[in-house]
Amino acid sequence: MKLFISILLGWFLLPMHAHAWWNEDWGYRKKISIDAQKLQQDAVKIPVDGLALVRLHTGNFTYFADLGDKGKDIRFMAGDDKTPLKFYIEKIDTVNEMALIWVKLSKEVANASEPFIWMYYGNQKAVEASEPAAIFDVNTLLTYHFEDGPVHDATAYNNQPALATSTPLEGGAAGAAAAFNGSQQIRVASSPAIAMQTSVGWTFSAWVKIDQAQTEGVVFQRDRLTLAVRGQNPVLQVSGKELLSPVGLNLAGWHFLAVSAAANGFTLYVDGKPQGILPPDLLSVCDGDITIGSALEGSRGLAGAIDELSLHKTALDQNALQFAAVMEGPSDGVITYGEDATPDSEGEGESYFVATLNNVTVDGWVVIGILGVMFIISWIVMISKAIVLGRTEKENKKFEEAYAKLGSNDITSLDHEDDPDAADFDESPLLLSLTGNHAEFAGSCIYRVYHTGVQEINKRINGHTTAVGVNDQVLSPQSLSAVKASMDGVMVRELQKLNSQMVLLTIAISGGPFLGLLGTVVGVMITFAAIAVSGEVNVNAIAPGIAAALTATVCGLAVAIPALFGYNYLGSKIKVISADMQVFVDEFLALLAEQHSE
Repeated sequence: MKLFISILLGWFLLPMHAHAWWNEDWGYRKKISIDAQKLQQDAVKIPVDGLALVRLHTGNFTYFADLGDKGKDIRFMAGDDKTPLKFYIEKIDTVNEMALIWVKLSKEVANASEPFIWMYYGNQKAVEASEPAAIFDVNTLLTYHFEDGPVHDATAYNNQPALATSTPLEGGAAGAAAAFNGSQQIRVASSPAIAMQTSVGWTFSAWVKIDQAQTEGVVFQRDRLTLAVRGQNPVLQVSGKELLSPVGLNLAGWHFLAVSAAANGFTLYVDGKPQGILPPDLLSVCDGDITIGSALEGSRGLAGAIDELSLHKTALDQNALQFAAVMEGPSDGVITYGEDATPDSEGEGESYFVATLNNVTVDGWVVIGILGVMFIISWIVMISKAIVLGRTEKENKKFEEAYAKLGSNDITSLDHEDDPDAADFDESPLLLSLTGNHAEFAGSCIYRVYHTGVQEINKRINGHTTAVGVNDQVLSPQSLSAVKASMDGVMVRELQKLNSQMVLLTIAISGGPFLGLLGTVVGVMITFAAIAVSGEVNVNAIAPGIAAALTATVCGLAVAIPALFGYNYLGSKIKVISADMQVFVDEFLALLAEQHSE
C-alpha cells in the first residue's frame, strides 16, 4: 500500500519536460501541440503554410490579465524555439477571457514527428506583431471572419462588401458568425482583382449551419455558378448542370462546404471530403458580383448561418481542405493546450497538481477558501476533543480505582472542597486537560457528579459538612430523589460539555461535499460557456476546466472524510464516558439508599 501511494504521489507531482527559452523578456509561454496521430487517422498531413486556429478561453488559459494591450506581447515560435511564426489576432477579449488567433505554420512544424508551437506572452514593453496581411498570402482574395462589428475583409486586398444585411451571431464555428433569415444577403461588387478563372483555378470555402431543411438556400452565387443547400443536401450548379451531394448536413451542426475549380473540373467538398465533380468546360470565368445568402429566382434564400468565408485564386487540394475542416471546426479538434510556464518553473517543471490549480476560476477559489476554513475548524475541534476526552478517561479511571477501595461506610471520603482558583479550568475542559496545576480528580466528570451527590447528602443529614460515618441517619425517599436529580443534572451538563462543538463536525461532514459540488457545477458551467463562445468543442478544451472544477469536490471530500472518521471516533468515546457516569450514579444511589433508608 505504501509503495502504491508513493508511486501515485510521484506521478501526480511529476514535473513536465523543460525546453530552452526563446527570449527572457517574455515572462510566460504555453505549449500548443497538434495531434499528428489523429491527423494520420484521417489521412491528413499538415500543409506547409497551413493555418492553425488557436482558441484561448478560461478552460485552457488563465493568464488573460498578464497579456499586454490587445495581445501586443503575444508571439509564436515553432517547436525548435528558433523559428518565429506569423500570426493574426482575429479577436481578443480580456474581460470575457477569450481569444481567436490564426497562426501560419512553417515547414519546421509541418515536418515534425510531434508537431507543436510555443505561444509567448507577458512582456508589457513589446510592440504589436499581429500581421493579417502576412497570414493570408497573395492567393487569398478575401476572408470574412464576421467578428467585431461590420463584415470586413481580413486580407490585404481589402475586398469589402458593397452590401451586408446579415445579422451577427455568437457561437459560430470559430467565434461569431453571420446569420441569414432567407432574405438577408452579403454582396461583393465585381472587380478584376477577384475574377475567378477556371484555367488558373480557384477555391471557395465556408462553414455553414442550418436549423431547418432549405428550399434552395444559397451559400455562394456568382454568374452561372451557385452553391446552395436543397433540403439538407448541398448542391453545386454550374451553367444549368448540377451536382447534388449524397451527404446531407446535420441540423444545428456546423459543416465545412467548399468548391474547387481546376483543369479537371468543379469539385464539391463537404467537411473536406469530395462529393463529386462537374466538367471544367461548363464555365471558364466568373467575374460578376458575388452574393452570399441571396435567393435564387423564385426561391427563398438561406435560412441559417455562415462563418469563416474565404475565396482563393488557386485550387486547394483535398488535403488542404481536410486540414482546414479539422483545424477550424467546432468538433473534436487536433490542438492540445499545455500548461503555462515561466523561465524559473521550466527548470524543474510544473506538476499536474499545480497545473490543475492554475485553471481554477475565481468562484472556485471562493468555495475552496470556505472549505479551507471548515477544514481548519474541524481539525481544531477533533484535536481539542481528543485531548479533553483522553484526559477525562484517564481521570475517570483514576477516580474509579480510588472509589473502589472505599468501604461501604466511607463513600464520601474522596470529596474535597471546591478550589476557587480552578473555576477557569472548569469552564474550559481543554485548558484543564493541558495543565497539571489542578486538584485531584479535577479532570474527571464522574468525580464532579460524585462531588455534587456528596454535597447534596451533607445538606440533608443534620447539616453536617464532614464525611458521614454512621448508619443511623435516615434519608427520606424524597431526599434520595432530590440527590439523584442533582446528580442527573450535573451528568447532563457534563455530557453537554463533552458534546459541545461536535455540531461543527456534522456541518463539515454534510456541508463540505455539497459546497464542493457547488464549486464543481459552477466551474463546469463556466467551462462550457467559454467553449460555446469560442466555438471549440473537444476534450483538450474541456479537460483543463473540468479538472479544475473537480478540485472543489476534492476539497469538499477532504473536509468531510476526516471529519466523518473523527466524529464517529469521538462519539464512541463520549458514549463510553456517558455509560460510565450513568452506571456510577446508579451504583452510588443504590449504596446510599441501602445505608440511609429506614
